Amino acid sequence: MKKNIALIWGDCSSPEIVTQAVRVMDKIAEKYGHEFAYTDVAMGGEAIDKYGDPLPASELEKCKASDSVLLGAIGGPKWDGVPVPMRPEKGLLRLRSGMGLYTNIRPSKIWPQLAGASPLKESIVAKGIDIMIVRELTGGIYFGSHTTSEMENGEKKAVDVMEYTEHEIERCGRVAFESAMKRRKKVCSVDKANVLDTSRLWRATMEKLAKEYPEVEYSNMLVDNCAMQICKDPSQFDVLVTENMFGDILSDEASQIAGSIGMAPSSSLGDGTCGVYEPIHGSAPDIAGQNKINPCGCILSVAMMMRFSFGMAEEADAIEKAVDQVLSEGYRTADIMSEGCTCLSCSEMGDAILARL
Repeated sequence: MKKNIALIWGDCSSPEIVTQAVRVMDKIAEKYGHEFAYTDVAMGGEAIDKYGDPLPASELEKCKASDSVLLGAIGGPKWDGVPVPMRPEKGLLRLRSGMGLYTNIRPSKIWPQLAGASPLKESIVAKGIDIMIVRELTGGIYFGSHTTSEMENGEKKAVDVMEYTEHEIERCGRVAFESAMKRRKKVCSVDKANVLDTSRLWRATMEKLAKEYPEVEYSNMLVDNCAMQICKDPSQFDVLVTENMFGDILSDEASQIAGSIGMAPSSSLGDGTCGVYEPIHGSAPDIAGQNKINPCGCILSVAMMMRFSFGMAEEADAIEKAVDQVLSEGYRTADIMSEGCTCLSCSEMGDAILARL
């Protein structure tokens, strides 16, 4: 099978992890008889330096013409001072919108070998952590209008608008219910319906949709309570579905309780099979060029790409099994290092995973 993959190498430490992920894809192609062709795409800080734009239209078109996109991480202190419309993060928002990627899926699953790295009590971790967070990705406050003005008294006022339509909520919710049908058949919808009109519409739409899935146990939860419950008893959750900003925050929390944000992959999809796959951590500018960053989140994102975009379940399983085996053998990168284990560099972790493949 031949697939064209757009590679967004990203900024700071990001090219180091993408390099290891490409090595894994090449190994999968060799082992299973596939052909993966790569197209380099500049986005974020790299694109600002090259084009003065965090995602030029020509680079977006490369992504849209691909079968899928692998993204490292973007941004860094170098670009903190650029005007807000040109910040690296604007490229990411433009990518999601331009490709119609309205749903982000972030699994938070404890690797048994990393249970000791979780900040939660051992008794809580022992109950299990296996959450899939389904986050709406192209609506809400991140995509609303943003204005800063000066009032008559000279004081500045900033306004950010959050808005949702029923169809935006429903299409995201449907992904959550369909995912739950393949898992433990539980969906918890997270909102702030006691305060926000958008959340009241969110809840009403989700409750209506839930009637189409009588086999799924459905519940609502306020976002502040959910943030507490994720720490108190994450085992209660199967699939969490929520709007853009809440999902952004809760998914980072959920990844950290599972041991390390460096292990967390994600996928962003729309109506088709072409998606964007990326680790959820940042570009790690403090260790850029030091070969220290953990490549596992990016490599596991490749596994998600194989599974969700290409229908290559066996290949995805092989990647995940290789990562599991490396961890079981006591190999770690610095961010997940524990006593009695062997600390590997980014490239050495790549070597170890390739060897198990």
